[in-house]
Amino acid sequence: MSKRKRYLIAGNWKMNISSSDARELVVDIAGKVGKVPKVDVLICPPFTSIPEVKNSLSSLAGAESIFLGAQNFYPEKNGAYTGEISAIMLRELGVSHVIIGHSERRTLFGEDDGLLNKKVLYALGTNLIPILCVGETFEQRKNGREVQVIAGQLKSGLRGIFQTEAKKLVIAYEPVWAIGTGETAVPEVVQKMHLSIRELLRELFGPKTAASIKILYGGSMKADNCKSLLQENDIDGGLIGGASLQATSFADIIKIANELSE
Repeated sequence: MSKRKRYLIAGNWKMNISSSDARELVVDIAGKVGKVPKVDVLICPPFTSIPEVKNSLSSLAGAESIFLGAQNFYPEKNGAYTGEISAIMLRELGVSHVIIGHSERRTLFGEDDGLLNKKVLYALGTNLIPILCVGETFEQRKNGREVQVIAGQLKSGLRGIFQTEAKKLVIAYEPVWAIGTGETAVPEVVQKMHLSIRELLRELFGPKTAASIKILYGGSMKADNCKSLLQENDIDGGLIGGASLQATSFADIIKIANELSE
């Protein structure tokens, strides 16, 4: 194993954890993890819990490696966009990262590659780090189209990004058939796709920039399978769903990532 960068372990709470419970969970996670100087940790709560998580993190000693993220935003400064949140609003709350293009946004809310590309560009322009999610369905993989599908999502989502901006990107590979199902691709299969993503990033932005971009795995990563996944050369961390809602399971993943960095 030859790693190039710090692991990033990101927790996506989705539409879970109320504001009243957010502080307890964050404090519990931080207490179980302790200091993790070799791993970056990101927590992405629902919008309503962001202030509570921010306040909790600011009051915790040794939480400098825990960052605050958001699950979505709308790519306009302001305006008549009922129900939406702007990147500037997120920055004012101390948010550093934002998830873009999660399969649930693509399938349940009809977000297409054009809108996602606009979000990526807008996030970069407002000093937010975009986590662009890509992934194929079971049917697409069954038909041998997984590489083609991922390449199309990446090329569309990253259109118009300059090399100097690209180093701020994070990519998350989330096979749709493994999200929330308990199914996990074997490490060799995940590594093969991550390597394919890395090679495309080299084509788009050059080898040095491609090497600096973190590629996370987001298909039901848990404490009992994360070590074998994180040991693969092109898997730079995880975008964790269900396992991030329990302090013990999320902390265990972070600890394992920290051990692998030593």
